[in-house]
Amino acid sequence: MSSMLELEELGSKKYHSILRKIVRGIEKESLRISKDGRLSQISHPIALGSALTHTSITTDYSEALLELITSPSKNIEECLKSLAEIHDFVYRSIGDEILWTTSMPCIVDGEKSIPIAQYGSSNVAQMKTIYRRGLGVRYGRNMQAIAGIHYNFSMPQEFWEIQWRNIGSEGSLQDYISNRYMGLIRNFHRFSWLLIYLFGASPAVCSTFLNNLEKHSLQPFDTKERSYYLPFATALRMGSLGYSSEIQKSMHVSYDSLASYLATLRESIVTPHPTYKEYSSGKDDDYQQLNNCLLQIENEFYSSIRPKRVTNSGETPSNALQRSGIEYIEVRCIDVNPFLPMGIDKNQMLFLDIFLLYCLMSKSPLIKPKEQKYLDSNFDTVVNNGREPNLTLETKSGSKPFRQLASELLEEIKPLASLMSDVTNDKEYISCFNDQVEKIENVERTPSHRMLAEMTNNNLTFFELALSYSQKWASSSLKNKPSKESFDRLTLESSQSIEVQKKIELQDKTSFKQYLDNYYAQYNDL
Repeated sequence: MSSMLELEELGSKKYHSILRKIVRGIEKESLRISKDGRLSQISHPIALGSALTHTSITTDYSEALLELITSPSKNIEECLKSLAEIHDFVYRSIGDEILWTTSMPCIVDGEKSIPIAQYGSSNVAQMKTIYRRGLGVRYGRNMQAIAGIHYNFSMPQEFWEIQWRNIGSEGSLQDYISNRYMGLIRNFHRFSWLLIYLFGASPAVCSTFLNNLEKHSLQPFDTKERSYYLPFATALRMGSLGYSSEIQKSMHVSYDSLASYLATLRESIVTPHPTYKEYSSGKDDDYQQLNNCLLQIENEFYSSIRPKRVTNSGETPSNALQRSGIEYIEVRCIDVNPFLPMGIDKNQMLFLDIFLLYCLMSKSPLIKPKEQKYLDSNFDTVVNNGREPNLTLETKSGSKPFRQLASELLEEIKPLASLMSDVTNDKEYISCFNDQVEKIENVERTPSHRMLAEMTNNNLTFFELALSYSQKWASSSLKNKPSKESFDRLTLESSQSIEVQKKIELQDKTSFKQYLDNYYAQYNDL
């Protein structure tokens, strides 16, 4: 911790009610599949409303890749209840289809079998689809069929006001909040390897996912080579097979401040990149991508964590952040856990809370290039070999055993588990913490080990294991009796969202080219 005094202050009574107001939200991606495990070729079901305007149900890259979004909540149980209600609604609205319950995709019959998401005829809808088309030509569609969970986290305003007053109210409160969140992000990059080990659930893939790949380092899992894996992998989704880009590694994103972070992104969005010049960016109305720059928009930057603020209509994420500072952070390195009905549970959310609090409350010096290099290396090492018995990670004082570093880090986090347990009167903070300690001592408790163990013990391919759990959770959800209130609310929003989409389409008065020019002109103000 930055100091025991700060921890003691956090435990004082004035913070008790404040720490009970931490806000969380979940965005969970899942592929729609046929009952035999093939990627859906059916358009976004009308019963789910408009993917453009529905607040709880949308799509990510593919028309088949659903994204289920909870409202921000101060209560973990309410957040999970909301996610369960959306699941129950979706399962009852997609006919004979079910949801795929792992991060790595099901049977993929080539890139053409991954339909790009469609959002209607409006300018904003066209922009969303063309952006996805650009992702497909730049990185391949297979990568875009990978699913994950995003965990949104923010501290209450009262917390920031007290903390700001403690330093003498220097500068603006908005800048203070953004600086503290950037400190959290820097520490997250220092310590996120721990989350990858504890919660990584993608150590294997279906062989069809590797079709057309020129090279990879995976090994056949079975004699018929229907599954591939790495023996000690934890989260292949976060490695070179998934959300990783060699070209983006040239960006050297700065987390020194919000201003330096935005400057890096802006430069990448307005500077053409030679690799992407071969794809049309609107010549003769042919849009294979939005632009030929290193990034089409901010969302293309594949980071394990992002600073965020809700945008106004038509506003870029960067301009929103510059306008009003960081509102919350989005953790993006969480795999969908196939052994949980919704891919995440309370236990995991409790630990994410105390982990993020630790990142926030600990000292967070700027990350120099030398440190960034070994932080990136540590992350990749745990992604590919996190369960290796004698694994070591790099530190500023040289290589150290993974288990030692993990145990030391958890020991530093432990006081926050006790604090949150006392403050919220929820003893599960302690038990969830102890569960993570147990995973360090016993690798068999990790989701990645369990997945490979079940495949081995039951003579299953990755596909067969994932399909069995997909069928299990679909059946379980369909047996639930959804609350009439939540079902009616989601049904109504689905219907209303379609009408909202139609209004947006009718209101468009400018050409798409002009719309795009206006959108990108905002980067001139950064």
